[in-house]
Amino acid sequence: MTQETLTEFLGWTSVINIGILTFTSIMLMLMQGFAAKIHSRMFKLDELDVKRAYFQYLAQFKIAVLVFNLAPYVALKIMG
Repeated sequence: MTQETLTEFLGWTSVINIGILTFTSIMLMLMQGFAAKIHSRMFKLDELDVKRAYFQYLAQFKIAVLVFNLAPYVALKIMG
């Protein structure tokens, strides 16, 4: 695998993952109450705990995208 191929691969995975993160963030902002009610009933949790879990999910996903997709992509672009 060449450096150009890896750079292109990481670029597209970054675009896809940032798109998923953006979509999920927007949907949770718009439908937080509705989704929290459904998930609290499904998993027998308090709605406040479900909302905390949403925030933790978004934070961890954002960090994963930055560390595993975006940072290596930027590093390869600088190198190339």
